[in-house]
Amino acid sequence: MSYFNKNEELKRGYNAYIDASVDDMGTQMDVGLLVMEEGDTFTIEEKEKETAVLLFAGSVTYQWDDKTVEASRPDCFRYEAYCLLAGKGTKIVLTAHSHSELYIQKTVNENPYEAVMYTPETVQVQHAGAQGELMGCMRREIKTFFDYENAPFSNMVLGEVLNFPGKWSSYPPHHHPQPEVYFYRFDHPQGFGAGFANGEIYQTGHNGLAVINRGFHSQTAAPGYAMCYAWGIRHLEGDPWEKTRIDDPEHEWLWKADANDHIFKGEES
Repeated sequence: MSYFNKNEELKRGYNAYIDASVDDMGTQMDVGLLVMEEGDTFTIEEKEKETAVLLFAGSVTYQWDDKTVEASRPDCFRYEAYCLLAGKGTKIVLTAHSHSELYIQKTVNENPYEAVMYTPETVQVQHAGAQGELMGCMRREIKTFFDYENAPFSNMVLGEVLNFPGKWSSYPPHHHPQPEVYFYRFDHPQGFGAGFANGEIYQTGHNGLAVINRGFHSQTAAPGYAMCYAWGIRHLEGDPWEKTRIDDPEHEWLWKADANDHIFKGEES
């Protein structure tokens, strides 16, 4: 597991977090944060790689092929996302109409395909961890833009998790063979949380990134601070991520409907 935060180094333009040509840390992807100001334009045209462009916050025009989409998202906590997934050779032009921040994820994909724009109307949202489950401690929203089910032509998966203040997500602890990238956002820049992976604990912060190569993992946000993180996976050859989840056997009992009943009934666990 690797975690790093580049807040102090972030600049206007593209900020690389993972550069596969230098060190992909097992992810097989490029990952970066694009910071734009009003009037800025940025062009992406990859000959061998597919590209996903997710709007975290701001107002941006997406242009590709003969299509144009106006996207506005004040923040990723109260508003749903726009995310463009484009095959190799697609020329993408981004124009900012305000301060804007976009998450960019790329990987090699030799198969060309027509670009797809995922919008607030098409994002898959799962409301998980209701009040009755573990006393509401893992209440969260799991959002999937594209995965093997709706985009089998892509070599990637991308989504977001809205982690409510003081709650847990990616829980109970689980793992899968495919490495995963988490890119963290907080509703306040001083917000923080904690990640658990491979027996390690790391503090998470705004614009931090974690690479989880193996082992069980889970997340939590400090009370008072909402956390939203993009989660990205690159399918392994011959082993795509198909909502794969292998729970830590020590904690599988937490899925039981009555997992916390003994607390209220005075029973021994």
